Amino acid sequence: MPQALERAEGCWAWVVLLAAVVAQGLTLGFPTCIGIFFTELQREFQANNSETSWFPSILTAMLHAGGPLCSILVGRFGCRVTVMLGGVLASLGMVASSFCRTLGQLYLAAGFFTGLGLCFSFQSTITVLGFYFTRRRALANAVASVGVSLGITLWPLLARHLLEELGWRGTFLVFGGVFLHCCVCGAILRPVAPSVAPAPRKGRAVPSKTPAPGCLAACGRAVLRHLAFDILWHNAGYRVFTLGVTWMILGFPLPQVFLVPFAMRHGVDEHKAALLISIIGFSNIFLRPMAGLVAGRQNFARYRKYLFSLAVLLNGLTNLVCTVSANFRVLVGYCLVYSVSMSVVGALFFQVLMDVVPMDRFSRALGLCTILESISILISPPMAGFVLDNTDSNFSYVFYMSSFFLISAALFMGGGFCALQKKERQGRPAEAEAADPEPAPLRALSREDTGSSEKRPCTEEIMYVTSV
Repeated sequence: MPQALERAEGCWAWVVLLAAVVAQGLTLGFPTCIGIFFTELQREFQANNSETSWFPSILTAMLHAGGPLCSILVGRFGCRVTVMLGGVLASLGMVASSFCRTLGQLYLAAGFFTGLGLCFSFQSTITVLGFYFTRRRALANAVASVGVSLGITLWPLLARHLLEELGWRGTFLVFGGVFLHCCVCGAILRPVAPSVAPAPRKGRAVPSKTPAPGCLAACGRAVLRHLAFDILWHNAGYRVFTLGVTWMILGFPLPQVFLVPFAMRHGVDEHKAALLISIIGFSNIFLRPMAGLVAGRQNFARYRKYLFSLAVLLNGLTNLVCTVSANFRVLVGYCLVYSVSMSVVGALFFQVLMDVVPMDRFSRALGLCTILESISILISPPMAGFVLDNTDSNFSYVFYMSSFFLISAALFMGGGFCALQKKERQGRPAEAEAADPEPAPLRALSREDTGSSEKRPCTEEIMYVTSV
């Protein structure tokens, strides 16, 4: 498998990386512009904050919840077909949403189908990068995350312009055509070397030798096979990361959904309010690659998990600025500081996951992690909308809630990783002693009897064994 990965890291890998940049801009960058339509959808459907918040929550939840299904499709049809299928599904969902007459129809079309299509395109490109890049994996993830920054920058500007010219229905119809570009990105993803594929085939060969189970049992077995519950149970680092990220997501998407309505409610012009999201995206264009390159250095490899936790902590503390002032200049400064922490989180998320999970299990680990995230994403915006409806649209409580989840998640992950590292350090001497059955005094005597006139201490040898 490593030899095949080395062969894949050639010229075409950079073309695949370019396709991943575009795909991530189209998929992960899109939910940030939903806040621009928040007030317009409220007027159209005569809905309150909680009811309207279900649309971005369902969309973003499906963007993450489709991970296990995406893993199944990738394993059966490959990344190319899965990305193209996602582009078609997202396009059909947005076209259908432009004809919706109720919020329920909008939830189904733009929320469920578009979110699921975006999930297929997004996660397949992330998975294929892990196979195309080995030595430059950190650099590839950082460059691919630039696509998210470009999407965050351009989607709000495009949405604001189209909303004024065509209304929200015409804008959603145009968005349906834009998502078809995911099919072009998918066509670029050539399959990797055939020698990469034996592992999944061995897994599929086992059930064929047994009698065919019932339909329900077969579906349950397939779900368990593509969800990393065994990794969650046995891998403590993955458990800390997954639980911490799941808790973090309860607060992380709230500023992206409610920042524009918050600014408009406090007298900020609509164009300036949309510009705030673009400022975050534009800053991420430069900050994400820098964060990825710094974290990708060999001397930073041990500290990537702690840098990720520190970025989450900074993100939570930054949100408290919005509880103090809603002045446009203050909000611009908030967006600049917020983009620093957001860029580090975005650049290190997949890299940290690849650090704690072997690459051959990455797709399954990502699927379980994202489906747990989707549960948090599904309830987070409606919960914030419920708070707004019961506090006379006081957005300060939303940002307080976001800060609470982020800060507590950062402390949990940082403390958990520190405890695991301490436990690992304490376990290394015991493993070294178990690996060398010869007692230390006998090693010293044998070294003295070698005939040399000097008595050399054994510290060098012991240090080598411990480091292994």
